[in-house]
Amino acid sequence: MADHGMQKLLDIMTQLRHPETGCPWDLKQDFKSILPHTLEEAYEVADAIESEDREQLRDELGDLLFQVVFYCQLAREEGSFAFDDVAKAMAEKLIRRHPHVFG
Repeated sequence: MADHGMQKLLDIMTQLRHPETGCPWDLKQDFKSILPHTLEEAYEVADAIESEDREQLRDELGDLLFQVVFYCQLAREEGSFAFDDVAKAMAEKLIRRHPHVFG
């Protein structure tokens, strides 16, 4: 089910950035313009952790995940990388850093 949710989020981001039918605000954004939003979302995750509010944490993690998806969409549009590339690179890094587990 997690894959379905992730793919749905990626598909929504693609629609938001569609040149002809996308959201005007989302289409105006670039890496630098969404940076303040990313920082704000990271602080909101920290606040949710501090307050031990798991429902709020779930929501704020979703907002932070959306920021990651947004950056990946921008990178995909310019031909740099896609979300799957980021996920694969992270998986490889975790395996490499934990030889005692994945040896």
